[in-house]
This record gives sequence, C-alpha cells and structure tokens, in this order.
Amino acid sequence: MRLLLSASLALALAGCAGQPDDIRNRPLGPNPSGFVAAEIGFARLAQERGQWTAFRETSAPDAVMFVPQRVKARDWLRTQKDPAEAVKWQPHAVYVSCDGNVGVTTGAWQKGPANGYFTTVWLRDPKSGKTLWTADHGDELATPRVAPDFIDSKQAVCGTRPGVALDAGAEGEDRAVGLSPDQTLSWTSVVRPDGSRRITIRLWDGGAMAPVIDDQVAAPKQP
Repeated sequence: MRLLLSASLALALAGCAGQPDDIRNRPLGPNPSGFVAAEIGFARLAQERGQWTAFRETSAPDAVMFVPQRVKARDWLRTQKDPAEAVKWQPHAVYVSCDGNVGVTTGAWQKGPANGYFTTVWLRDPKSGKTLWTADHGDELATPRVAPDFIDSKQAVCGTRPGVALDAGAEGEDRAVGLSPDQTLSWTSVVRPDGSRRITIRLWDGGAMAPVIDDQVAAPKQP
C-alpha cells in the first residue's frame, strides 16, 4: 500500500513557498492517511521491538485498554513482558473527525492459528502532528475478516458542532465517552460487571452522530 499526497495539497504547500513561518504555525489539516500510517508503524514496531513495548511507546498518557475490565494502559503495560511471538495486524478502515485531530482505525489481527479484529482510537496533537493511541481493544473471531482491496476512509461532516447526549448507563456498568475537540467524532466504551463490553464509534453526518463501528465483546468464558 502506498500513501500518496494529493495533488491539491501539494499545490497548496507549493503556493506557500517563501513563507516558512506561516507554514510552521498553520494548524494541520485533516489527514486520514496519517492515522493509517500510525497504525502500520505501530504494527511494525510490535514485530521489531516486541508487542507490549510497541503498545507502551505509542500510547497516550491517559490511554486505556480492556483486559477485560478497563485499565490505564501504561500502568498495566509496565508489568507485561513481550511474548516470543507478537501479534500481527493490518488496518482495514479509518474514520476521522472534521478537524482531523482524532482518528479511529479498525482491522484484522493474526497470531498463530488465531484471528480477530481490533479498533484503535488515535489522538493527533494539532501543533506538533504527533499521533498516539488513547483507546485500544479487540477480540477473537471464528472467521477472519477479509482484507479490502483499499483501506476505507470516512471523515465527519464539517460546519456544525452538535451536542452529544450522555447516557449514564445501567447500574454496575463502567461507561466512558470520548469526544473530538470539534465534537464530530465520539467513542463510547461500556464494560459490564461480567467482563463483556461494547465499543461504539460515531461520526457527525450533518444531521446526527451516526454509528460507524459497533464492536460487542462477550463475557470471558469461565474456566
């Protein structure tokens, strides 16, 4: 897969020649391929440096994982040793907020005979452009996800700042809602007392916050 700079963006940058200060100070625009590149780099790092090392080095300070209960990623990862064989994974789709500062990648993973899927929420610093993940989860699948011919990309509609309704959830649920700065992308995670969970990603489509990912994970089987 090749990540190509669009001709229009290249021309826009060329038109700014001679004004380097303006370029450095200008906010970064939406770039779905940047989140895809971050995910691919994350997967490559896992193979080169070790699975949990890659998770640690690419996580945001307040990132969370599900094991199956919600944990603060850096605290949990601090005690994990890299397995001899790191999981492999590939992004299949990316969803991006209007302002381009939050992206969500989802795709497939493989480890030995096992297959599954993942969903990762990424945050991009609008000044530095640095991208770190803030939420990551996945589950095993009986049938592997089929890789698409092209990575699907969808961006939230711009021009509106919708209000996002908050649901307290059922008693005993651990529920959290994340929201992009422009309120056009949200991620909701719900973990139930039995360890089952639901991760829902929504994009503003101009009229509503429409679900684009709805991952539901069953409770772990009891030994």
